[in-house]
Amino acid sequence: MEQLLGQFSLGLFILQAVIFVGLVLLLKKFAWKPILDAVNEREEGIKNALQSAEQARQEMANLKSDNEKLLADARAERDTLLKEAREIKEKMINDAKADAQAQGEKMIAQAKAAIEGEKNAAMAELKSQVSALSLEIAEKLLRDELSNKEAQSKLVEKMLGDSKLN
Repeated sequence: MEQLLGQFSLGLFILQAVIFVGLVLLLKKFAWKPILDAVNEREEGIKNALQSAEQARQEMANLKSDNEKLLADARAERDTLLKEAREIKEKMINDAKADAQAQGEKMIAQAKAAIEGEKNAAMAELKSQVSALSLEIAEKLLRDELSNKEAQSKLVEKMLGDSKLN
């Protein structure tokens, strides 16, 4: 180090200092300004990208909330439609049951009326046959009774006796 101090030249030092200052000024004019401009542009680009990313995140959050709202609305509408469909199904089943029951009761009433009509017809025919048979039997008995004079007089006496008692 002493050798360096011993070889020290003030002129050389000033010349080197002037060259250094000139170099710094040249670098400042031609290198530092473009480098700083590039760094500032890069910083501005990063800020813009961050702002764009934040806006995109906000838009995604808004879209997500809108999608959730639409999904909730769709679910509510689906539930409403299913409820209405169930109610319509139950109403149709109840109506069908009521119609079937009414038709069943109508058929039973018709069957009862038909049975009653057949019963009345059978009873009328039976009465007719019984009365015809009774007349036939009475006619045969009266012929037998009236053909015999002695039986005829007994019958007249018996009838007279019965009429006096009443």
